[in-house]
Amino acid sequence: MTALNNSSTRKPPVATTGTIGWLRLNLFSNWWNSLISIFTIYCLYQFIPWILDWTIFSADFVRNFQGEIVDDRVKCSRVIDPEIGGACWSIIYVRFYQFIYGFYPREYVWRVNLSYFLLAIAIVPLLFNNIPFRKYLIKFTYIFPFIAFFLLSGGLGFQEVPTNKWGGLLITLVLGCTGIALAYPFGIILALGRRSDLPVISMICTLFIEFIRGVPLITLLFFSIVMLPLFLPEGINLDALVRVLVAVTLFQSAYMAEAIRGGLQAIPQGQYEAAQSVGLSYWQMNRKIILPQAIRITIPTIVNTSIGLFKDTTLVIIVGLLDLLGIGRTALADTTWMGLAYEVYFFVAITFFIFTFSMSRYSLYLEKKLKTGNSTGAD
Repeated sequence: MTALNNSSTRKPPVATTGTIGWLRLNLFSNWWNSLISIFTIYCLYQFIPWILDWTIFSADFVRNFQGEIVDDRVKCSRVIDPEIGGACWSIIYVRFYQFIYGFYPREYVWRVNLSYFLLAIAIVPLLFNNIPFRKYLIKFTYIFPFIAFFLLSGGLGFQEVPTNKWGGLLITLVLGCTGIALAYPFGIILALGRRSDLPVISMICTLFIEFIRGVPLITLLFFSIVMLPLFLPEGINLDALVRVLVAVTLFQSAYMAEAIRGGLQAIPQGQYEAAQSVGLSYWQMNRKIILPQAIRITIPTIVNTSIGLFKDTTLVIIVGLLDLLGIGRTALADTTWMGLAYEVYFFVAITFFIFTFSMSRYSLYLEKKLKTGNSTGAD
């Protein structure tokens, strides 16, 4: 009996638990995985010290290795001595205002900062449920676009700032956030319309979705800037940013519709029949029963298309709008900083990565919270 009790309380082998167990299970489970793991570790061992040295330890931020303030590429350490110089982040430091605000007047930049702050407040109740005063914050989220519009563009006592002064991260966030927010409800309507029992509505939605998906975003942007004004009544001239927003929203809504339609098709027919049997109308059935399940299923796809749109905002440079990447390219065109492409593109890439990675992690958070799919929780 004592031996039985001792065996029941015996701890598992060290090699199967903790860090060692995780390594054996995930990295060294067999000879092939072990070979790949060793090769990967070796590559990281060679790459990480070099990238840290180039980006941080040997880099110029404000001053070079001689102690001089870097206000020109010729003062960068890597230009003076390529053997010891790393990245020259002074181009980002000098142009940081343009990267964040574009050419927005400095005396009104507080309006942009306030808009950024209010954007964070407006997004929080959409991301998390268990926060104080969420009911009131949701109401604020609905009116935030109007507040931001008057803050950024002017009116109601504020000095007007034309959209051709906007740029950098400001343009990227305006296009990305507005496009995603508007495409979501339009996508739902298009998805329901394509599955409608009314042939005319189904055909119109299908033709719209297939046409938009078959045309590159660049073509839609070109049409919105060059061709759309020709079809407007005389005397009506939409702002270039508004026309681009329309093109981006239409483009994203077609892909969003197909993502949601996939979720709708995954709902068993019994759900529809059960909703109809209790007397729910078409809209009640979709709002209370069908759409919540369909959207939960399609969270990964919706986030994926949203990330794609956020990155596609860089295409607006072809129609004269300078987003984050566009500002970077104008900085490289300046002879003062010509030749520092690595630093500019690295900064732009890291900025986009921060936003897209955050969206991806929130998607995983929602999947775990709602327990969608067959995920085991491994990231």
